[in-house]
Amino acid sequence: MALVPGYFNKEAGKTMMNITIELIHDLVCSWCPIGRSNLKAALKILDKKIEAKIEYLPFELNPGMPPAGETIAAHLMRRNDWTNEQFIDYRTDLIGVAKEAGLIYDFSKRTHYYNTAKAHRLVQYAQTFQKQETVVDALTEQYFTQGMALSNDENLLDIATSVGLDREQTERALSLEIVFENIQQQYDRVKAFSVGSVPAFIINGTEFVQGANSVEFYVKYFSRLEEASR
Repeated sequence: MALVPGYFNKEAGKTMMNITIELIHDLVCSWCPIGRSNLKAALKILDKKIEAKIEYLPFELNPGMPPAGETIAAHLMRRNDWTNEQFIDYRTDLIGVAKEAGLIYDFSKRTHYYNTAKAHRLVQYAQTFQKQETVVDALTEQYFTQGMALSNDENLLDIATSVGLDREQTERALSLEIVFENIQQQYDRVKAFSVGSVPAFIINGTEFVQGANSVEFYVKYFSRLEEASR
């Protein structure tokens, strides 16, 4: 792994390690917010040792999903050959894991999976204004607690304006060819790694980690990198 130079933190009294984390995610992925929350909790624990920049790369779990979406129950039961009881058990366990990560998943409102191509375009566009993290936060909150249709243009524009982006400019930008070209480059970058599931993380451009791992896992992982950089 190629380590990046650090900088001297006067408050901590030592050199901090700079890292870039590219987070491969899908906006309907149940495990992506859990992995992201645990990652951020670990980085907070290590905030005197590591300075991290997080960027987002798109991954579509269901690229052929129609705009109207499909119920989560029907989709998972068909894909995994589950009974309704097995789906309910999975959902119960997932809600518990999400709660441990400080997240709320409301399946009374979050009933569908949606096509996320347009939502990923919005995340890409927001990076131009250093609002990528804010947009991902807003999309995640609205989808997992309110069941927002992520394929709906007006919903996405509402998210854009809620974080301070100009609605008309965003609407025009999402139809520009350059936005499609930029996000295709991101899809191509993801293809360079063997992504079997999301979330997944590219650390400093080369090191690859998969899974919604625990806070403890990330603390140990980044502590190892920080020690190796000394």
